[in-house]
Amino acid sequence: MSSSYLPATTDSLAQASEATSPSDAISILYRILDNPSSASEALRIKEQAISNLSDLLRQENRAEELKNLLTQLRPFFSLIPKAKTAKIVRGIIDAVAKIPGTSDLQVTLCKDIVEWTRKEKRTFLRQRIEARLAALLMENKEYSEALTLLSGLIKEVRRLDDKLLLVEIDLLESKLHFSLRNLPKAKAALTAARTAANAIYVPPAQQGSIDLQSGILHAEEKDYKTAYSYFYEAFEAFNALEDPQAIYSLKYMLLCKIMVNQSDDVAGIISSPKVGLQYQGPEVDAMKAVADAHSKRSLKLFETALRNFKAQLDEDPIVHRHLSSLYDTLLEQNLCRLIEPFSRVEIAHIAELIELPGDHVEKKLSQMILDKKFAGTLDQGAGCLIIFEDPKPDAIYPATLETVSNMGKVVDSLFVRSSRIIA
Repeated sequence: MSSSYLPATTDSLAQASEATSPSDAISILYRILDNPSSASEALRIKEQAISNLSDLLRQENRAEELKNLLTQLRPFFSLIPKAKTAKIVRGIIDAVAKIPGTSDLQVTLCKDIVEWTRKEKRTFLRQRIEARLAALLMENKEYSEALTLLSGLIKEVRRLDDKLLLVEIDLLESKLHFSLRNLPKAKAALTAARTAANAIYVPPAQQGSIDLQSGILHAEEKDYKTAYSYFYEAFEAFNALEDPQAIYSLKYMLLCKIMVNQSDDVAGIISSPKVGLQYQGPEVDAMKAVADAHSKRSLKLFETALRNFKAQLDEDPIVHRHLSSLYDTLLEQNLCRLIEPFSRVEIAHIAELIELPGDHVEKKLSQMILDKKFAGTLDQGAGCLIIFEDPKPDAIYPATLETVSNMGKVVDSLFVRSSRIIA
């Protein structure tokens, strides 16, 4: 920071905006912040200087300087209202978040701010930064620490009845429990978020996040039609805001169509005016390739899609989980169709027909036999699959059950009559 300060005036701000290089502009803005004046106009100019400075530091990817800026501004925060302090702090944290590879730095920064807000007794700001910290910890897969932080925060916010923050925290808790595969708790937290949201006005972006999480949980329960409607609502909200999450909502919409055997609808959705060219890219192309493979019942095309779009399909945990289930179903259908004409067939021949490795086919066939998808046995010595004829059901068991049931009705009837006679 420069030792000589500049007057906190609009002319100084103009001087910074006209600087020939970002470094010069940053230097000028630092000198404006050095100004010791605490007049209302000077404070207003400094607020604008902080906003401009954080934007420039973000553009220059100087994340460490943004972190240090928050520490340097602490004396300034004592001169302005708490609401403005909260706005500046959250703005600088957002600027750091936009710089790639700063996840650990954001966690450290949030922890420092939480410590400072505790000392300064700034409860409102601390609660929001703690919610942000919990989200960062969840992204870093530090689930136990995030859950501990959220548990205490939820109790505190419920006592204060800050409904907007409560919606955010409940939604975050739902995502956290979902990551831990605890679906009952994830659903309970989402219900709590919806209940709190019904009592207040919720910004469209947050409502979109609630709908997106609702769709994910319904898809997990195989209720793809309801999930599709929630993903559609989320897509509408994010699309109107031009939010990057719109593409993920669209991706999950297409996934639901594939999972309910309506792969032919995918092309129509992709070519619709609302989607059009705006969302064309690898995410949509990946789902289009999967839909094409599914409509043709082709495992080879399916595996090609998984290989070509690994980042979009395999590395997205939600899509990966559902596509694994879809792949298993598709593989079983193909194997059943191939073995249907045979009573005895070599496993190598089936593997050749289905274009998959022999050991993979053998493992799947043994699983299908255990799951009673068909009657048969594997002769591993000869490398053959022996398919049994469908066993004819023995009629004696249903007839016996019917006889026993009728006898039970007779006994009950006799008991009722005897009760009347005795009475």
